[in-house]
Amino acid sequence: MSVIRNNWTRNEIQALFDLPLMDLLFQAQTIHRQFFDPNRIQMSTLLSIKTGACPEDCKYCPQSGHYNTGLKKEKLLEVEKVVTQAKAARDSGASRFCMGAAWKNPSDKDFPVVLEMVRQVRDLGMETCMTLGALTPEQADALAQAGLDYYNHNLDTSPEYYAEIISTRTYQGRLDTLTYVRDAGMKVCSGGIVGMGETAADRVGLLQQLANMPAHPDSVPINNLVKVKGTPLADVDDLDAFDFIRTIAVARITMPASYVRLSAGRQQMSEQTQALCFFAGANSIFYGEKLLTTPLPEESQDLAMFRRLGLQAERASTPSQVMQQHAQANHPLYYAAS
Repeated sequence: MSVIRNNWTRNEIQALFDLPLMDLLFQAQTIHRQFFDPNRIQMSTLLSIKTGACPEDCKYCPQSGHYNTGLKKEKLLEVEKVVTQAKAARDSGASRFCMGAAWKNPSDKDFPVVLEMVRQVRDLGMETCMTLGALTPEQADALAQAGLDYYNHNLDTSPEYYAEIISTRTYQGRLDTLTYVRDAGMKVCSGGIVGMGETAADRVGLLQQLANMPAHPDSVPINNLVKVKGTPLADVDDLDAFDFIRTIAVARITMPASYVRLSAGRQQMSEQTQALCFFAGANSIFYGEKLLTTPLPEESQDLAMFRRLGLQAERASTPSQVMQQHAQANHPLYYAAS
């Protein structure tokens, strides 16, 4: 059984990236099978509960108020509308419902509404996840008490490249929010975006930051940049598909017990590329027609691909099962070692 480590050096991670692709994929798949059923995929649906006019200046994001992308601004959705969407996602096969708001941080006015969303979606028997921007320790505690399972806050890229992408939030601020989430007892969802013009060394740096956290993120979304007209990264060169696959494989090796999720950019990937990502250790996808504001493959297209590959979706649990899973968050699988 592979040892879960939190002391990866950049040289060690770079050496993984430098392996011949077949050797890298073999190593990643071998480790993946020690921790997961290789033919099961966790499926999440992500809903934008508050769209546009974000004060952050993330260069990749069409929701930033700093750029003109033609995105229609929307206020915070009503709880009833969110629950309706969550039911539809559950009935379509999603086991986790993620809710994202284009905020720098939640406001005192809106936060009680967000907490009620968590309670009602969780009552449907689904895992819950939110991404609301930066949190205070008190907000993290309140979300945990409402029953939130996961909190997403991506690091986006390496510490060195970060200032080229965002100036309105610090890297340390992101790490602080993840500390508050972890201390509150919630599961951490944190990953990054590749294809933003970063170097190969920056992809190494991103994975080192994630793999050397006090506890690995329970869920690691790896996004391939979706280029949106009006954002500063609209004309950046595409990332080579094999470089993306390598990133998935190295994430699996360095964080063996984490779910590694194919996130943004799947619409532009061939089924063959996605299949290699699954072989490299990806075992979670965002499922539905949209990822916040950018398109995803149609649900029927994903299910047809799963059938051809012999993959099965993890289904939503009953409310009692969710309660049991929540109480057993420290499953020994996450601490397995040789």
